[in-house]
Amino acid sequence: MRVLVIEDDADAAVFVRRVLSEAGHTVDLCSDGETGLHRAREGEYDALVVDRMLPKLDGLALVKRYREVGGRAHALFLSALGDVDHRVEGLKAGGDDYLVKPYAPSELVARVEALGRRAPGEMPVTRLFVGGLEMDLLARTVTRDGQKIDLQPREFRLLEFLMRHAGQVVTRTMLLEKVWDYHFDPQTNVIDVHVSRLRGKIDKDFVKPLLHTVRGAGYRLEA
Repeated sequence: MRVLVIEDDADAAVFVRRVLSEAGHTVDLCSDGETGLHRAREGEYDALVVDRMLPKLDGLALVKRYREVGGRAHALFLSALGDVDHRVEGLKAGGDDYLVKPYAPSELVARVEALGRRAPGEMPVTRLFVGGLEMDLLARTVTRDGQKIDLQPREFRLLEFLMRHAGQVVTRTMLLEKVWDYHFDPQTNVIDVHVSRLRGKIDKDFVKPLLHTVRGAGYRLEA
């Protein structure tokens, strides 16, 4: 993929370029909103990675103007502003995804590559469903059969990954890399503990279990 990163913090921009380049993508950098808008309009990019707080033209205005002139590259906002209202603002401005700082490098790569798999102009997924289990990615809420389920941030990430791979066997290695950003086995029971806690929250008070252990392989979430 060809990616334009629009970020005024030089260290952060170099970091993002390195992470995406190591994943095999071609990355260009811009340090202000006006230049970024011009480059986005003139270049043939698959994705834009846009910081919200930019000099000359802020990220929201940049993406909104880009959409108004027919720009079709998918846009991922990066921001330390992470509450629900801020994420909604980003999507309403024309963004396709929103990643809150600080973030794991593997998640940045995964989100950019997920944008690349969408057709131009395709709407982002903001809700996930498995049976009666529903996750709202914007409001960061989870319900099952209308009953609210309170999750800790790591539990939310774990469940999101499982829901995005519903019906598939998810291995411990996949969870370590994608949820914990570990690229080695820490030789602890951290996954077992979190899966057990998550199972207690999403399955305990319901007749049918959703989260299943696949002996010798990993876990599978399915209705």
